Amino acid sequence: MKTNSITVTINGALLHLKADATLNDAIEAIGIKPPFAAAVNLQFVPRQNHDQHRLSDNDTVELISPITGG
Repeated sequence: MKTNSITVTINGALLHLKADATLNDAIEAIGIKPPFAAAVNLQFVPRQNHDQHRLSDNDTVELISPITGG
């Protein structure tokens, strides 16, 4: 049976999204602002692919902001 939503983990927190959600939808839902790098299931996703990369139920998303300093 197909559902209308999926659950993904973003930086350790569960998030419910529509079933056809993209990585860009997840990024917008949590409100992170650039610059950051994104990985889905430990695979880097280039910024230009965020709006095309479809998420699946139980995917793990990591959004990593750069840290400055020494």
